[in-house]
Amino acid sequence: MTGTIYGVGLGPGDQELMSVKSDRLIRNAKHVAFFRKAGRKGQARQIVNGMLPENVIEFPMEYPVTTEIPLTDPRYNEMLSAFYAEVTGHLIALAQSGEDVVVLCEGDPFFYGSFMHIYSRVKDSVPVDVVPAITGMSGAWTATGAPITWGDDVLTVIMGTHSEDKLEQHIRDTDALVIMKIGTNFDKVVRALKTGGKYEQAYLVQFATMAKQTVCKLSEMTEKVTPYFSIIVVHGQGRRP
Repeated sequence: MTGTIYGVGLGPGDQELMSVKSDRLIRNAKHVAFFRKAGRKGQARQIVNGMLPENVIEFPMEYPVTTEIPLTDPRYNEMLSAFYAEVTGHLIALAQSGEDVVVLCEGDPFFYGSFMHIYSRVKDSVPVDVVPAITGMSGAWTATGAPITWGDDVLTVIMGTHSEDKLEQHIRDTDALVIMKIGTNFDKVVRALKTGGKYEQAYLVQFATMAKQTVCKLSEMTEKVTPYFSIIVVHGQGRRP
């Protein structure tokens, strides 16, 4: 019998916000795979601390590159393609030997996550079951204590990796806004929010739903920002009764 590869959404970071199905699969897993940067424990692995069986077999998938090489450098895609080919080969071999594998996915597996690259490479070879989850951005806007959209507001989700001109265009053209993957682009994002006219309305949420969660107006931010775990939110102010 062929095993199944499960792409299990962990949600924004709080174990209590996982689905019942995710919780069950994690607590009964024999094989668990997760992404991490070399030398790090990995955020997905930290989220499930205390949940895994004692005899679980862990398969850390260590990125060969994250921000060391620009996205536009051909080597970036070459190195990541080789990496995904290697890790998916291992996962397929486990499944073909009859073993189920739980792949831990921060947020929702099909929302800007690395699991999508595994899914596209394994779905035609072995059974795959994707378990959806609460997204990180949902945890972030909920943390602000205000609805992200009203009535027929248009919500735009954009990555901070885009050019400053493109960021500014989308910021101007939308009612509600979520900016993710801020990383080293923080200063560029702030400039685009200012020129796009939404800087004063923006909130910065760090470590949404986690123990270290912080929420504040972006314009009032005085402490050091942790860009990887940060999401910027601008609330819509649309139609309401």
